[in-house]
Amino acid sequence: MKDAAPQPIYLADYTPPAYLVDGVELVFHLHPTATRVISKIRFTPNPNAASKEFFLHGEGLTLIRAAIDGTGITPELVDGGLKADVPGAPFVWETEVEISPETNTALEGLYMSNGMYCTQCEAEGFRRITYYPDRPDVMAPFKVRIEGRDPVMLSNGNPVASGDGWAEWDDPWPKPAYLFALVAGELVARDDSFTTMSGKDVDLKLWVRPGDEGKTAFGMQALKDSMKWDEEVYGREYDLDIFQIVAVSDFNMGAMENKGLNIFNTSAVLASPETSTDPNFERIEAIIAHEYFHNWTGNRITCRDWFQLSLKEGLTVFRDQQFSGDMRSEAVCRINDVSALRGRQFREDNGPLAHQVQPDSFVEINNFYTATIYEKGAELIRMMKVLVGDDAYDKALDLYFDRHDGEAATIEDWVKVFEDSTGRDLTQFRHWYKQAGTPRVAVSEDWVDGTYTLTFKQSTPPTPGQDEKLPQHIPLAVGLLGPNGDEVQPTQILEMTEAEQSFTFEGLAAKPVPSILRHFSAPVILERETSAQERAFLLAHDTDPFNKWEAGRTLAKDVLIALITGEDAPLDDYLHAIAVMLRDESLDPAFRALTLGLPGQDDLAQTLFDAGVTPDPMKIYRAKQTLWQAMAEHLQDLLPRLMAEMEVTEPFQPNAEQAGKRALGLGLMNLLNRLDGGSAAQALYDRADNMTLRLGALGFLLQAQKGDAALADFRTRFEADELVMDKWFAMQVTHSAPEDTADIVAKLTEDSAFNWKNPNRFRAVFGAFIMNPAGFHNASGEGYKLFADWLIKLDPVNPQITARMSSGFETWRRYDADRQAMMKEQIERVLATEGLSRDSQEMLGRILNG
Repeated sequence: MKDAAPQPIYLADYTPPAYLVDGVELVFHLHPTATRVISKIRFTPNPNAASKEFFLHGEGLTLIRAAIDGTGITPELVDGGLKADVPGAPFVWETEVEISPETNTALEGLYMSNGMYCTQCEAEGFRRITYYPDRPDVMAPFKVRIEGRDPVMLSNGNPVASGDGWAEWDDPWPKPAYLFALVAGELVARDDSFTTMSGKDVDLKLWVRPGDEGKTAFGMQALKDSMKWDEEVYGREYDLDIFQIVAVSDFNMGAMENKGLNIFNTSAVLASPETSTDPNFERIEAIIAHEYFHNWTGNRITCRDWFQLSLKEGLTVFRDQQFSGDMRSEAVCRINDVSALRGRQFREDNGPLAHQVQPDSFVEINNFYTATIYEKGAELIRMMKVLVGDDAYDKALDLYFDRHDGEAATIEDWVKVFEDSTGRDLTQFRHWYKQAGTPRVAVSEDWVDGTYTLTFKQSTPPTPGQDEKLPQHIPLAVGLLGPNGDEVQPTQILEMTEAEQSFTFEGLAAKPVPSILRHFSAPVILERETSAQERAFLLAHDTDPFNKWEAGRTLAKDVLIALITGEDAPLDDYLHAIAVMLRDESLDPAFRALTLGLPGQDDLAQTLFDAGVTPDPMKIYRAKQTLWQAMAEHLQDLLPRLMAEMEVTEPFQPNAEQAGKRALGLGLMNLLNRLDGGSAAQALYDRADNMTLRLGALGFLLQAQKGDAALADFRTRFEADELVMDKWFAMQVTHSAPEDTADIVAKLTEDSAFNWKNPNRFRAVFGAFIMNPAGFHNASGEGYKLFADWLIKLDPVNPQITARMSSGFETWRRYDADRQAMMKEQIERVLATEGLSRDSQEMLGRILNG
């Protein structure tokens, strides 16, 4: 019999915990299949709780014994945990349980990765370790003793004692159980130190497997840069004697901010010029900063419940975006952040998986680690900063840290801090947290005798469970340019609070060209009819880097949509504007590289769908190939000189200056490759001394269908490096011809190196597959069946990864009737699988019915 549908949990049903925890003592007797966990927990009845029921969460545990104040008891084992009769006064609870880390393929709780013990407890993994009130509003200090045969045994907090076969750790700061961490295995450390602003010396350790020591220098420097930046910009000082990072091969997420012991996916921390690309370095720097910044925005102040997840994630993403902008090019980082937001979160907002930044309900919390919680949550923080100003933002953050340090807070607490510190009423701004969907802002203009008027109308389409939407509080950053390109009105923040609102600019000598939504001041879709000539003008003259890039992107999208739909394309305007931009040596090479790029296939499909046109993945693919070819032919005389100017002759450095040159050089080679059939790409592959150039060249050779020899060589060089082999797998899927993609994916799954139980390797193949729309949505439907087959296979092994990957079917209603029918059939087939996890049931159910 099929399992009953999982039941939702509601924010409105929140009640305070019946019992608080004063302290936790844990003893681990490590064994691959029979680890014993002895817990001693000091409980106190919560005077603010309505319920007095004593319930502890627990999953997959074998209970050996339990006791209260030293007296053995027999608790009632129930679904999801246990219950017991307990005293009405403070008491000590003890249990001993047995668990099997080696067979824990879900990678939640305590598990093993290539012989190393490690943990992942966010969101609800600690209940797989021992019986405990596994909820974020129960915070306590932890003391941990680890006993085993491993040479290195780590946990949260400060080391207090160790000996042959044991180690003890003490974390004095109260934390929820989701921040607990344990790692034990054969590891080596890169050691360093950091002196805080108060003069305290902190030991820093980056632990890796033997052989990976050469890939730790960049990560350590990123950590030290993060610590310094957080002191200088936010006034936040680190609070323990030691900070540690551990690199783990098998990890569902990118990294985890466990107090004092961050556990990282190897892909998010290991880096070297020979094995990592410039985007890898940039991602590693941002993730290390993100997890370190969580020490205050997530650990010291945590979430009252999981409905407040964006309280820590949105704020910390915004902080890591600020950091990246300060460390690299702020303009380029902003463009990349917005591109990611539009690519992931806007699609989420416009489909069956749309949900609020502060959801009202969920079935499985792991399914809500989404772009809406993270990226849109960060945009809300950015908007608040824009609305109140930099100084007021800094004062509000100081108040937030002072008022809520050591607490489990809510989003309401966060907004209240801004209201109290600034005196502003942010009632309407709260709609951003409670309404799903991306607002559309339509713009019209009027020009009369030196007076220019902009009129804005906002609307938000219905989303699952929310048909009626209230007007949002939208900060619109607007500047005006004169006919000669001079700025006649510097950036001004217009606060839109009504469904329709007009703003007037007077005393202008000529009708201006507006630059609207500068720096992408709000996460909205701007709707305004403009000519190709105006967009080319903005690309040439706009003083705002984001809107300069946006003008080029929109112009490219106009050309592509026209090519797809068979209309007249403003091709000459676009090609001329791109040539002018490329010749402008005052522009950052990284910026020019971004502007040279074209909108993605998924972006174009959504644009067509929004316009009432059913997108054809193959027509979109061919249109992009046509435009790339036209660009190559138009710019062919310019390519050799610019490529020579972008060559880096100095030793490799993963800094913004060199990375920008390499990015533009590869962007130009993408065009040359269409003219010379791969000759320059082969020469680049042969001489490349870093992974950025080698991988780029490999992609161009695959694109030219001349990559067999390079693929074989690449594998020979890097077969022992798991992370580089992930690139080898992904490149073949990404650069395959659409009609061959499903066959290539199927062939790769039969490769001896395809370890499908490893999340990185599975994502390398199937993540690349669903990000190749023309290949995934091939009219044969073979890709849909293959994808569903693997979701069914993976789900009993790793439900989290299965559920997240199932979003590949998210846009199924966007396409033609035949494709819809084939995708629906496969979604229903997966949902009908006996024993399908809660994670996958919820995700696929929402996709099917949303």
